[in-house]
Amino acid sequence: MTAEHRRRAQLAAERKSVLTRIAALERDFAGIVAAAEAANADDEHDPEGATIAYERQHVAALLDQAREQLTSIIAAIKRLDDGSYGRCTRCGRPIPADRLAARPTATTCVSCAGRR
Repeated sequence: MTAEHRRRAQLAAERKSVLTRIAALERDFAGIVAAAEAANADDEHDPEGATIAYERQHVAALLDQAREQLTSIIAAIKRLDDGSYGRCTRCGRPIPADRLAARPTATTCVSCAGRR
């Protein structure tokens, strides 16, 4: 198996994992919203109101992160397709294989990543 095939397989597996996580988080979020609707509507005096609001915001943040990760994976797959995968988007130098192994969606080399 070539390095490109390994990268494609790794990205496909990550994509599948993130899609599964997104689906689970969406179910969790819907459950929290439904529970909040069924609960006492007086959040100011309901001791559970703050907890429900926190849980809803926490799951929403996790969902946003998972969607961002999916966007990064899709972009990496597109870079594989157009031949630009593994090249730093800032300086054009190759991204080290170790960095791509650890972060397959990386868009910058170690030097440029350190300049952020």
